[in-house]
Amino acid sequence: MTTGAPTPTYPARPRRSRLRTFLPLGIAAWLVLEIWLLTMVAGAASGFTVFLLLLAGLVLGAVVIKRAGRRAFQNLNQALQRGTAPSSGGGNGLLMLGGLLLMIPGLISDVIGLALLIPPVQRALSRYTERTVERRLREAAPGTLGDAFQQARMRRPDGRVVQGEVIRDEPGRTPEEPRPPLTG
Repeated sequence: MTTGAPTPTYPARPRRSRLRTFLPLGIAAWLVLEIWLLTMVAGAASGFTVFLLLLAGLVLGAVVIKRAGRRAFQNLNQALQRGTAPSSGGGNGLLMLGGLLLMIPGLISDVIGLALLIPPVQRALSRYTERTVERRLREAAPGTLGDAFQQARMRRPDGRVVQGEVIRDEPGRTPEEPRPPLTG
């Protein structure tokens, strides 16, 4: 039955990113590999040995997360008492990630978590991450989230943030009326 109303046309769905496409497949493959490795170790040693390995990973991960969290909290407290910004994380985030991976049941996640507890690996990974984030922020197009972070980092030489409003003059457009000043 038709009513004479035009059929609504929906815009084409945006294309899914590669990450959204392959992440579920990667997680599923990782889980299958973890289960397969646990069964192989259980067959070679015993189920009790696998249980003890998983329990040791859980306990070690909890201890690592607790220490890293306490260290991060102490750094924040000291920075607030000095009245300065907290120093760089010092690897606390990577330590917490390593502890979390140790707590996740599985031998592959345990190996990756143990690798994240090694200081040279932490330094290399933090340098790589910092360079990647800086590069992405520099390449951010206007109007994107990365551009907003780039603008938020603009500070005066004395360290204070300059409050203001950005007005872009585009050719061919004239402002309708002046804007009121911002009040702080």
